[in-house]
Amino acid sequence: ARRPYAELHCRTNYSFLEGASHPDELVVRATELGLAALAITDRHSLAGVVRAHVAAKQSGLKLLIGTEVLPQAHSTVVLLATNRAAYGRLCQLLTRGRQQAPKGECHLTFAEIANYSAEVLAGVVLDPTARERQISELPHWREVFGDRCYALAELQRGPRDAALLRQYQHQAQQAGVPLVAANGVYYHVPERRPLHDVVTAIRLGCAVAELGSQRFPNGERHLKSEAELQSLFAAYPQAVARTMEIADRCTFSLDELRYEYPEEICPSGETPIGYLTRLTQEGARQRYPGGVPQAIQETIRRELRIIGELKYAAYFLTVQDLVKFARSQGILCQGRGSAANSAVCY
Repeated sequence: ARRPYAELHCRTNYSFLEGASHPDELVVRATELGLAALAITDRHSLAGVVRAHVAAKQSGLKLLIGTEVLPQAHSTVVLLATNRAAYGRLCQLLTRGRQQAPKGECHLTFAEIANYSAEVLAGVVLDPTARERQISELPHWREVFGDRCYALAELQRGPRDAALLRQYQHQAQQAGVPLVAANGVYYHVPERRPLHDVVTAIRLGCAVAELGSQRFPNGERHLKSEAELQSLFAAYPQAVARTMEIADRCTFSLDELRYEYPEEICPSGETPIGYLTRLTQEGARQRYPGGVPQAIQETIRRELRIIGELKYAAYFLTVQDLVKFARSQGILCQGRGSAANSAVCY
């Protein structure tokens, strides 16, 4: 029987020097293959979801928003946002991990992930080389995420697939965690494997010929169809069917996001446009101590009217707050775009 399939573990080229396909390429290919949904789960990042979102809206594919994190001394785990609140927690978690690590890295602990786990789905990626550790580790993930915890089994058409699937079933059963099929995707079509070898060599600082075991043994890390996954997991078809259970639980869309500016940019009792008007008038008197020219006054009034109509006052105040801080710290900053040439900004 046919079972709809959703790919739950997929990196794009926003997983820098790891993924070898653009987000929109993956979405288009997933649509061509007839997948029910696709999760974009870049390593320690949500950067790839925007382009994927635009492509998914055009193709009609359901997009799941998530990330892949590697906490210290623990297994790789895929985290998926079920709703708007869960997405906010993922953003907070990744921000925390980036802030406490050197640039380009993300340091997170199991406890920190637990602190931001509410309404987030977790898929612990099973690793055949870490079987004993994961047997003891999986129950801890289950304690944190409850019925939102799953074990992700990934098979890549290797000689030990049948044995691995039995091993994965046993691990998941022992931990009381549902087993789910995934593919650990790095590119949308097999033809991208050579490019993946190249970016891997760049990341490791060696020649492609020197990659050795760092190179994937085959080109199976591409998006697969429902039929291909059913073939791989024929001995345990529930793992494929369960991908839809997860997809159905994830209802969040980037369409739910709106600009939400900080309230503290305005003094208590003042509106954004009122405060911006006051700051602009004070600035004008400083710029023109001998009196603000009539033409400049008219320009300011016109710009403030437009800013008020478009409800952009909070944006101008947020930029002003950033610039004020930068100047107080001796940090060079420069405006860009048409607003930077406005009399209000000046």
